[in-house]
Amino acid sequence: MERWTRWVIRHRWPVLALWLVVLAGGGYSSLKLPALLSNTFTMPGTDSERARTILADRYGDRSDGSFTVVFRVRDSSDAQLRRRLQRRLAVGARAVPTGRPRRLVAGGEHLLYGDIVSTLDLAKAKAYTDDILRQLPHGGGVQSYVTGQAAIQHDLDPIFDEDLQKGEFQIAIPIALLVLLVVFGVSFAVTIPLLFAACTITGTLGLVYLVAHRLTMATYVTNLVQLIGLGIAIDYSLLVVYRFREELERGGSDDEAIVRTMTTAGRAVVFSGATVAIGLALLLFMPSPFMRSMGIGGFLIPLVSIVAATTLQPALLSVYGRRGIRRVRVWRFGEEGERRGFWERLSGAIMRRPGRFLAAGGALLVAAALPVFALKLTPGSAAGIPQHPQAVHGFAILRDAVGAGALSPTQVIVDSGRAGGARAPEVQRSIGALVRRLGRDREVVFVRYRPTRPFLDSSGRYAQVVVAGKHEYGEGPAQEFVGRLRGEIIPAAAWPAGVRVLAGGGPPQGVDFIDRSYDVFPWLVLGVLVLTYLLLMRAFRSLLLPLKAVLLNLLSVAASYGLLVVVFKWGVGKDLLGLYEFQQIEAWIPIFLFAMLFGLSMDYEVFLVTRMREAWDETHDNGRSVALGLERTGRIVTAAAIVMVAAFSGFVAGRVVGLQEFGLGLAVAIFVDATIVRALLVPSLMALFGRWNWWLPPSVARIMRVPPSPLERPEPVAGPLRSSA
Repeated sequence: MERWTRWVIRHRWPVLALWLVVLAGGGYSSLKLPALLSNTFTMPGTDSERARTILADRYGDRSDGSFTVVFRVRDSSDAQLRRRLQRRLAVGARAVPTGRPRRLVAGGEHLLYGDIVSTLDLAKAKAYTDDILRQLPHGGGVQSYVTGQAAIQHDLDPIFDEDLQKGEFQIAIPIALLVLLVVFGVSFAVTIPLLFAACTITGTLGLVYLVAHRLTMATYVTNLVQLIGLGIAIDYSLLVVYRFREELERGGSDDEAIVRTMTTAGRAVVFSGATVAIGLALLLFMPSPFMRSMGIGGFLIPLVSIVAATTLQPALLSVYGRRGIRRVRVWRFGEEGERRGFWERLSGAIMRRPGRFLAAGGALLVAAALPVFALKLTPGSAAGIPQHPQAVHGFAILRDAVGAGALSPTQVIVDSGRAGGARAPEVQRSIGALVRRLGRDREVVFVRYRPTRPFLDSSGRYAQVVVAGKHEYGEGPAQEFVGRLRGEIIPAAAWPAGVRVLAGGGPPQGVDFIDRSYDVFPWLVLGVLVLTYLLLMRAFRSLLLPLKAVLLNLLSVAASYGLLVVVFKWGVGKDLLGLYEFQQIEAWIPIFLFAMLFGLSMDYEVFLVTRMREAWDETHDNGRSVALGLERTGRIVTAAAIVMVAAFSGFVAGRVVGLQEFGLGLAVAIFVDATIVRALLVPSLMALFGRWNWWLPPSVARIMRVPPSPLERPEPVAGPLRSSA
């Protein structure tokens, strides 16, 4: 790190020029990125995905790229009106490449609806929503709506953008500026975190833009990168700039102070960024493309931040120098000694009564985690989005008329295995038995099938049975129906040998998304725990401290899950904050919360414990080391946590339940982690463990390629510690 930092200082202007290119190129790419983003919950390798592929290839019907047109009329039985609207539906279908109209169906006395199917994926299809809408009648007793997954996504995109800007510019950035002014005072140092954030965020979005040309990327990825990038940038800048000020107080040149800063605080930032990246790497191995796309954005931002922390940040410190980071006092916010005095008194109290602090903090975390046993998951719901867009309004009209399952029905595909096989009498008898059993199920509103096109494909090999339920695809009864369909109804139809039956469409896709995701999730968690433990063992040179960090992080994540249940399922957030009240948590939230929190909360652990490690190496006094680490980093951790909580609160201010859940889970967990965990549980446990905190046997140290840390009791070093952070 020392040689690298000296090289960066010597070449600071080329380094800054390179980051200026990254800023410009990434900024341009980020403007083009939204058109490439979409949310899709397909799960490769499942029956629902095989059914989706058959529907797209043989029927020209890709569910996420299709539209449903809804007409509110005076009299749906008017044959002349129906023919006229059928022609307009056909005109609308011609506005979509590969678009084909389906027959209009009456949904009640005043409702007609029909589909426009296509082979486009969601990202391409959503762009044609307005083109279809313009071809439909508006007036003369007819109200027209274009709905479906693609249309709803099209209408939600500007809401996502507006919510992001509100969260970023009205919440996150103002609070971040206030915190930076409190910590740094009126100083040019305040601009360093903002420049860091601008470069890392735009650089990451530029990389995401390149990836989005090859892979489907989730709509949420922009929100993720921008708000989390801001939080990480300020975290790392606070630690490094604050340490640089302390190193300047020790004397020597500016460059030497930068080198000392980077070999201590800079090293901590690298390990911290690596733990964040390891946590988010979990998502890269999830079977869901949606999860992987979120993981790509999340994984890239800490990597880009590490690069910026080791290049951009020392270059900026070299340019700013001593004068640039000097504080100009305009108001009095407590002297430095007074602020440190609080943490010194707290550390002293913990050292005297570690058992009491451990019991109190542990009880709070366990109480917050207990509601996790009431957690129920959903793949998604239209009830958790704003209801005013025309696509959502059209969905609501259709839902009220024919049932929530009509827009995203179950599509049962019968594969006879040979051309013309679906027309065989024995196959038709089994399909008839299936239709009758479906009609008797308590969840089913209607079943549609005829032994002709469009229910048979052109080759006659495949047959399609369309089943609409009473509930939306993500609700509990719809998920339970999928279990009955696959486990009881389909097998009971007595299919001939060689016939394969696949359950696809909305509800089966949702069930497959949850089942496959949570089948692999525990194993990926185990991998993250092991890798994090090994990385922290090298950072802390200890066997015990990484284990403590991993276990406390697991407890923090569980508390976050529990509070999601309290706020959303039990309705506390609706009463206090005006949030959604929702009986289920979106299924991607717990997985992504774990990946994000496990890395982010390690920031504070690394900041705190590496400082304690420095003090222990100098004094060999556990009590003094723990107290000094808490005193020196408490203020920085608190400030960084406030900024991170503010950044994530931008998600909570949004109008989509998934983002509210995601933001609240992150904000609460970071707050709990910086207060109960890092300020109370970590120092109390370290006080109880004593010398065992710092034990790393020579055999393990050789494997980790770090100096050993023996257990034998050394002689404490008398005298004051040097000023180092």
